[in-house]
Amino acid sequence: MGVNVKRVIDKLLPDVLVALNRSESCVAQNAVCCGSSMVGQQAVVDVLEDLISILFPGCHLRKDFCGGDLADALESTATNLLDQCSKSFEHQCYVEGCPNGCDNHMSQAQDAVETLVKSLPDILALLQKDFIAAYEGDPAAKSTLEVVMSYPGVYAVIVHRMAHCLYESKVPLIPRVMSEHAHSKTGIDIHPGATIGEGFFIDHGTGVVIGETCVIGKNVKLYQGVTLGAISFEKDEDGHLIKGVQRHPHVEDHVVIYAGATILGGGTTIGANSEIGGNVWLTHSVPPGSKVYNQQPRPLIREADGAWKTVDGPWDDFGAGI
Repeated sequence: MGVNVKRVIDKLLPDVLVALNRSESCVAQNAVCCGSSMVGQQAVVDVLEDLISILFPGCHLRKDFCGGDLADALESTATNLLDQCSKSFEHQCYVEGCPNGCDNHMSQAQDAVETLVKSLPDILALLQKDFIAAYEGDPAAKSTLEVVMSYPGVYAVIVHRMAHCLYESKVPLIPRVMSEHAHSKTGIDIHPGATIGEGFFIDHGTGVVIGETCVIGKNVKLYQGVTLGAISFEKDEDGHLIKGVQRHPHVEDHVVIYAGATILGGGTTIGANSEIGGNVWLTHSVPPGSKVYNQQPRPLIREADGAWKTVDGPWDDFGAGI
């Protein structure tokens, strides 16, 4: 005998609705004092993709802008971003409590959006140097257009440059939504708080992690699987994590870090012009000009006649890119 679904729903619905209204759900936590809807993840992603299309009209992503269309697109995108930033500041006020109420969220949002729009020419100039670094750093690259349109490491850096600008303006939520969108698309996790100099290139990219307080200098190159992370997390007397302290490494100018290397700790500095080999684990500083690599194992080779032999002779330090 079939189940009467409507009867079951009618019976369960009152208790379910009460439980949902009392739950610590996303919607319940993000209801704001002034009645506005919360920040929308897809709305933030749409703004991000439009910003990238404005920076690279005709060669990246969804739209081809030119002339007056570009001005209209920038105005529309800035308006949409303003709406999302206002909601994010309002939500922060609701969650953390503001002594003066929630009246200044719009002015905070306006300042942040104005800063980003004014910074777009500088961000574009910075990205041009990143693109050149990618082109010159990869012999497989045929043009800068190719790296802009197809390299996941380049896409992650494009997103980071804009997310970092918003992070510097102390916009809540939105920079992290942008960076995690890039993470989901590329496998590259760059916290928007990381400070990254010009000429930055992530080759191949998958599995790269760059922490919030990481500082990276000019003309640095990372390969896949590199982690620039924290070695430990300090806690206060109540056992809560202490936030806002330096806990990730400082990588100076002209450093190359090969695949799978892990560098940890806020007191760890990689000196300029150093090379860090694949799968190296570092929790202390190295001086400028260092070459750091693991001692190579001697593999066993079983030949066609069934005999086992070891490999002798000279070894390369790193065995660079693929």
